[in-house]
This record gives sequence, C-alpha cells and structure tokens, in this order.
Amino acid sequence: MIHPFLYPIIIPFIAGTICFVIPKKTNLILGILGIAGSAITFGFTIWLFAQKPMEWTVGTSVLLRLDHLSSFIFLASGLFGFLISFYSFKYMKNHPRLNLYYGTFLWTVGASCGAILANHLILFLFFWGILAITLYLLILTGNDDAAPVARKTLLIVGGSDALVLLGIILIYRLSGSYEMNQISLSFNGPMAYFAYIFLALGAFAKAGAMPLHTWIPGVAERAPIPVTGFLPAALDKLLGIYLLARLSLYLFQMTAVMNLALMIIGSLTIIMAVMMALIQHDLKKLLAYHAVSQVGYMLLGIGTGNPIGIAGGLFHMLNNSIYKSCLFLTGGAVKHRVGTTNLDELGGLGRLMPVTFISFAVAALAISGIPPLNGFVSKWMIYQGLVELGRAGDKLWVIWLVAAMFGSALTIASFMKLTHAIFLGVPSEKVNQSKIREVGFWMAGPSAVLALLCIIFGVFAYAIPLKMFIIPAVSGIAYSGMWSPGLATIMILAGFIVGIIIYLSGNLKGVREAESFIGGENIPANNRVTGTEFYQTIHSIPFFKKIYFWTERKWFDIYEQLDRLALSIASAFRKMHTGVLSNYLSWSVVGFILILVFLIWR
Repeated sequence: MIHPFLYPIIIPFIAGTICFVIPKKTNLILGILGIAGSAITFGFTIWLFAQKPMEWTVGTSVLLRLDHLSSFIFLASGLFGFLISFYSFKYMKNHPRLNLYYGTFLWTVGASCGAILANHLILFLFFWGILAITLYLLILTGNDDAAPVARKTLLIVGGSDALVLLGIILIYRLSGSYEMNQISLSFNGPMAYFAYIFLALGAFAKAGAMPLHTWIPGVAERAPIPVTGFLPAALDKLLGIYLLARLSLYLFQMTAVMNLALMIIGSLTIIMAVMMALIQHDLKKLLAYHAVSQVGYMLLGIGTGNPIGIAGGLFHMLNNSIYKSCLFLTGGAVKHRVGTTNLDELGGLGRLMPVTFISFAVAALAISGIPPLNGFVSKWMIYQGLVELGRAGDKLWVIWLVAAMFGSALTIASFMKLTHAIFLGVPSEKVNQSKIREVGFWMAGPSAVLALLCIIFGVFAYAIPLKMFIIPAVSGIAYSGMWSPGLATIMILAGFIVGIIIYLSGNLKGVREAESFIGGENIPANNRVTGTEFYQTIHSIPFFKKIYFWTERKWFDIYEQLDRLALSIASAFRKMHTGVLSNYLSWSVVGFILILVFLIWR
C-alpha cells in the first residue's frame, strides 16, 4: 500500500512526465494537466496538514516526516502551485515551450513537496538538487535571452547545493545520523561551524539573501511572470527559509555569534536591496529587488533567537510569499494587456484594470507594513523580537531595529513610485488606452485570492495564521506589545467612511476645475510625471553615488567576480602557453626542482 506522503510527490511527477511526452500544440490538454496535477497535490497537502504529525518509516529509518514547522510550509507550497497553474492557463497559452513549462512546473511542485517532507538528509539533498535543475529549465522557457540568466542561476544555486552536500557530510561526521529528528548539535568545534555555514549558504542562495541574491533580478527580467511569481517570489523563499529555520531551531543549538551573523546579513540585505529597488525603471526588476529585501526581515527574526522574533520571521516568510506572488501576478496582468513593464510607458491603468489595481494596492500596502494587513503583523513581531533582544542585554539591538524600520520606510516610498507610475499617473502616449481592459478570471482570480489572504492574515492574524501555523512551530511566544487588529480595522474603515462623506459633501454642487498651484512656476500643459523620476536625486548623494556605481559595475555580484577571476587565471595561463618548446621545457624543469625541494624538505 502506498503511503499518503508519496501521493503529493508522485502525482505531479507523473503529470509532469505526461506533459513532456504528449504531442506539441495540445495547449488545452497541457493546461488541464497542469491545473489537475497541482489541484490534486494541493488537496493532499490540505489532508496531510490536518493529519500532522506523521512519519513514514522504512526499517528503522524515518524517511519522511511532517511536523509543525514543515506542515504549514507544505500546505503553502501546494496552494501556490495550484494558483500559479490556474494563472498560467491563460497567461502561458500558445507559448512555444509549453511542454517544457508545464512538465518542469509540475516536477517542481513534486520536488518541493519531497524536500519539505524529507527527514533523511540524503533524501532531502536529492529533492533539493532536482529543484535546482527544474529552476534552470523553467527559466529557459523565457525569451531567447534567458539562457545566460539560467546558466548563472544554475551555477549559484547548484554551486550552493555542493556546499549543502559538504554540510550534510560534516553533520553525519558529528552526529552519526542522517535523520533530522535525531540531530541536535552544539558549536563545539570548527567542523560544526563549517557544517552550519555550508547549509546556511544553500538556504541563502535558494531564498535570495545577500551575497547570493544576484540571480533573482535576472530571472525576474527574463523568465515568464508565472515562473517568477512561483519560484523567486514564493516557493524558493519558503524552501530557503525553511532550511534555515530547520538548521537554527532543530539541528543546531544556536550561539550569540551565529545569531549576530544572521542579523548582520539580514540588515544588509534589507537596506542594500531596497536602495536598488528605489531607482529601477522596470516593474519586474523593482519587484525582484524587493523580493531580496524582504528576506532580510526573515533573517533578522530568526537571528533574534527569541520566540517572538523567530515566530515573526517565519510569519513574514509566509506573508512575503503571499503578497510578493500577488505583486508579480498583477504585474503579469499589466504586461499581458499593455505589452511592457517599462514604467516610463505605463500610467493611468487604475480605471481600466480595477481588479488588478485593487489587488496590487492591497499587496503593496502589505509589503510596506501598513496595518491592518499581514505584512504589518509579522514586521511588528520582528520589531518586538529585537526589543526583547535589547532587554536581554544586547547592545546592538537598536541598529537592527533602525535598519528594519528604515527598510520599511523605503519600501513604502518605492511602492508610492510604482503605484503612481502604473495605475495613477498620466497615461503614456505610447499605449493605446482604448484597447486596454481588465484581464479575465483565470488571471485576476489568483491575484484576488492572494490579496484577500493579505487582508485575512492581517485582520485575523491571531485567530488563523498564528494559531494554526506559527505558534505550534515555535513554542514560548509572548507578546510584549499590544496590537488589536480588529479594533484597528474598525477605526480604519471608519476613517474611510468619514473621508468619503466629506468628499461627497464637498462635491454636491459639482466639480470645480482649477489650475494646480506650483509655487508660481509655469510648466507645459502636456507635461507628464511618470513617477520614475521619484528619488532620482539619490544618485547625486556622494555615498550612494559610489554604491550605485559599484553595483552597476557588478562589484557585489559574487558570480561576476568569480567569473572575472576565472578569466584572469585563464588569461595568465594562455600567456604562459606560447607554443615554444623551450618555454615548456623550462617550466618542466622548474616544476621538477620545486617538487624535489619539497620532498627533500619533508
């Protein structure tokens, strides 16, 4: 009899394989297979979530296991798989590489379920490696320029997988076991530190934390929107932070030094990524840098080492997957209707695409940490964790708190720019507004569901997500600050109602048109403010000017730096290989002498 754990792994793999082998130009069948495979998998994730905790034991080894930490991540992966497949049915219709897309997409769903359920480290590594390959293939379904980005992603994520393998070997040497539920290591030697660091780097690469984040902006720019909304925005965040949380909460007994390292990386990730987002002129790249920035909050939360901070980091991981995927999907709706994501060519779409606009606005407010939405609650918990860190005697807690709050302020600023440029600004003359209309149910539905979750997980944070998902995974949570989402929601709604009444009462006699007062300045009547000019003066600030200069030269891109190093070494060897026999003989003699000296010295 097949164990229930195997169904959410096997079913999408079988459906994905069928997608590879059926004839091309069967778009309808491929779309139905994608939705059916992901829907059945989602159904099993719901059922298994209700049955937790569960184990699958073969012999004396526990191979698959569902506990309180993995269960809600398992459920979320099934949800995102289903919503993205639903969205893809319309967005990816008539795509030239549809067999590759749906086949690889379903394999990704199955492999992610396997990685989350895996209790045996070798089995975990197997599914983790499959995810690197499927990520590479999904990126290749983009345009013709996607190959270099796919190769870069594979080298960063696949290279980090090699470090994960080394970390697993070291863990086995230290504990004598591959089963996660049997491992609890202390940092009592260099081997333990290296084991944690190697596995943490694998988590950083998957989630997109600095310095292994540089593949995400390229993927957002070149890969199809459903791929970006599924992987860098949602699933990869869930998997990467899940691995980091498993390491930090279960496999290792964290020390102050390791927690400090997480908070340093988290703070740098928040600030540097959001500063890059401020100056972007492309919708997808701007969202990509915010996808990187939000990882910093998760690292901060886990790095606090106290229950409220850790719970906030995990909750933020879940919330970020919701609103970030929603933002990418609404961006895809704009791309689908207008044909571009260049902010200079967008504007005035709010009245033409109201459902997309409302979904985008809710997600934008959520990522900015505006109450009573879900992003505010998880950030509030992280702030409380940092305050608790200070009460425990930490001297640097103010730095981490300022970094987190400053990042939130810059996030609000960048989304003011984005919302104005796309939905509220003056329409671009390059776009025929008369032909633009709202997307259909297939694309608007998933975005609306995610936007609704942003509201529900904020207004009913304590009753639903915290009670059902987060608190069971992190014991000992105590709230040091009062936050009443119900009361806040009522007050906000009351404010909206009062505002509407005031607005209507002021317009009972009709609308009065007047010229805008701009301090006596005269501007052309056809002047158009796109929103992309917002915050461009940051470039002129000397410190940030240098940072942006170094970033444009890719000094912070570890892939580019290693590539340059490899080319330099290759160039040096190329100069040494002149083709002259006497030079080769000279090198041979020098090498022989060095070996002889070394042997004599030994």
